[in-house]
Amino acid sequence: MTRGSGFGCGWGVGMVEFFCSHIDLSVLPVALKGRMLHMLAAEGNHLTVLPDWLGEMASLQQLYLDNNEIGVLPEWIGELTDLQALSIHKNKLAKLPYSLWSLSKLQTLSVGSNSVGTVSAGIGRLRELRALYIHDMGLQEVPAELGQLGKLEILDLGHNQLTALPEEMGNLTGLKGFLYLSNNRLRALPNSFSQLKSLQYLNFTDNRFTVFPAMVAEMENLQELRFYNNQIESLPDEIGDLGRLRELYAQNNHLRALPEGIGRLSKLTHLDLRNNRLTQLPESIGALKELVFLDLRGNRLRELPAVIGDLPHLQKLDLRWNRLAAVPEWMGELRDRGCFVYL
Repeated sequence: MTRGSGFGCGWGVGMVEFFCSHIDLSVLPVALKGRMLHMLAAEGNHLTVLPDWLGEMASLQQLYLDNNEIGVLPEWIGELTDLQALSIHKNKLAKLPYSLWSLSKLQTLSVGSNSVGTVSAGIGRLRELRALYIHDMGLQEVPAELGQLGKLEILDLGHNQLTALPEEMGNLTGLKGFLYLSNNRLRALPNSFSQLKSLQYLNFTDNRFTVFPAMVAEMENLQELRFYNNQIESLPDEIGDLGRLRELYAQNNHLRALPEGIGRLSKLTHLDLRNNRLTQLPESIGALKELVFLDLRGNRLRELPAVIGDLPHLQKLDLRWNRLAAVPEWMGELRDRGCFVYL
C-alpha cells in the first residue's frame, strides 16, 4: 500500500486515490460520491461528520482521517470490507462501532487520541492486523482477546491508564517493530512476555515499576530498551543476555548499582543512566567497545573505572552533578581524541 500525506487537494495514481488534507475542509467533497476510490486521505481538516455515501464506497482500501473533529464513526464502516488501513487518530470519538471488528482485511488500525475509554473483545477478530495504535484513549484495561492478533508487529498502548496487561498478550509472538507502553500505571509485565522473542523495541517509561521485569531479559532480539521515569532499584545480571541491544535508556530511576552482566551488551552504543543513585560502576563496563554515548549525570559517583578511558568509540561522556573526588588523567586523553567530556 502506498500513501501520501501532504498538503493540498488532488488525485493520485490512476484516479483511484484522492488527497484533501490540511485544507480546512468541513465536509468531504460530494463529487467523490460514486467514485471507485482505493484511497482517501483527508487529515488535518475540520470534518465533524462522515457522509453516508462514503459507506457505499466498497472499493476503498485505505482511509485516513486523522486530526479532524469527527464525533461518530458510523456503523456502516463495517461495510467497507476491502479496507486494509483505517486511521482516525485524534478526533472526538466517544466509542468505536462494533461493526469495526468485522473488517477482516484490516492490517493497520489507528484510533488513538480519542476519548473512547474501552476496546471491545471483538478486536480479536482482526486476525490480519499488523499495526494497532490504541494510545491515549483513557483505557483502564485491554481485552484478553488482544492476544489473538497473531500477525501483529506493532502495538501502541501508551498514554492510557492501564494497571495490568493480560497474560494472553504473550501470544503476540509476531511483535517485532515496537511495543509502546509508556505513560500508564503499570507495576509489572505478564510473565508470558518472555515469549516475545522477535521484539526489537520496548518502551515502558513513565510507569510505576520498582522491580525490573525479569522476562525482558529473554527478549533476545531487542535493539532498543527504554524504561526511564520509574522507580527501579536494580537490574538483573541476565540483562547481559540482550546481545543485540544497541540503546538502553534507564534515566530517572533509583538504580544503586549495575550488574557485571552489563558488560555483555557488546553492541551497545547508547547508555543513559542519568539521575539515578549509582555510587560505583562495574569494571565490566570497559567491555562495551561499541559505546558512543554514556550519560552518568546526577548520580553519586566518587570515582570511575579507568577502563572507560579505553572505550574506542566513545564520543560523549557526561559526568555532571556527581561527587567525583578527583579528575583522572585518562579523561584528558579522551578529550584529546575528540570525546566530549562534561564535568
